[in-house]
Amino acid sequence: MTRGNQREKDRERAAARAKGSKGKDDGLTPEQRRERDAKALQEKLAKKAEKAPGSSSAATKK
Repeated sequence: MTRGNQREKDRERAAARAKGSKGKDDGLTPEQRRERDAKALQEKLAKKAEKAPGSSSAATKK
């Protein structure tokens, strides 16, 4: 029931994944993060509205 070097390889993979991820350590407070996300969402919605101006009325129809 030996696992060989499977544990070591798994630890290496986990360390590589952890190193590459951004995580929540972006230096922002929760309030700043909410403002940033809200601004990004508004920009996204504005861009979508510009792209298809007639499609917004389709969402209100049943």
